Amino acid sequence: MCGRFGLYTPESELARELAAEVRTPDPGPRYNIAPTQDVLACRATGSGRRELVALRWGLVPFWSNGPDTAYRMINARAETAAEKPAFRAAFRRRRCLLPADGFYEWQSRGPGQPKQPYWFTLASGRPMAFAGLWEHWEDGEGGVVESCTILVGPPNERIRPVHDRMPVILPPRDWSLWLDPGVSDPAALQPLLAPFPAEAMAAAPVSRRVNNSGNEGPELIAPVAE
Repeated sequence: MCGRFGLYTPESELARELAAEVRTPDPGPRYNIAPTQDVLACRATGSGRRELVALRWGLVPFWSNGPDTAYRMINARAETAAEKPAFRAAFRRRRCLLPADGFYEWQSRGPGQPKQPYWFTLASGRPMAFAGLWEHWEDGEGGVVESCTILVGPPNERIRPVHDRMPVILPPRDWSLWLDPGVSDPAALQPLLAPFPAEAMAAAPVSRRVNNSGNEGPELIAPVAE
């Protein structure tokens, strides 16, 4: 799964890289983004342009009775999202990219031992883009929640020693197809959801201070001795 990530690349730079118009204030550098918080997302508009918006992390299906299920929807399995009731409508019509500079996964160290967090980035040092889905929920009284989930799939060889799942990272060549509102056939999209190449990623153990979502700052991604 993906339960925490970081984003510190300035919004203006992300907008240039994603060819998107900015629709939300720059949240500033964040090193410990957690579920239920707002995250930056890139999605297509009705006119076919791209926009950077803020979405709540934890997808609320449009047919849900309320937003209380959001925490359980922070991730969607890439293998089955196109078929699951909570995600299938968004998979066909409401896909997005979620930019990140890196993400955390925790490695089990055996019974009674605390898990060790690892920080994963692209080896190039550039930001990455997770494949995501977004939804628009209304309560009938004017209240609106726009939310998202991150697609996760099998790990690559860099991730596998730490965790058995990883977020789906899309390379730039796949962004246009993933965001294209005119493409709704899962068969055309499923091949994009493959593990990102292990050789293009880097990893380092980091402080367990990241376990507390209230902690913030660049020290959270500083490598530590294992």
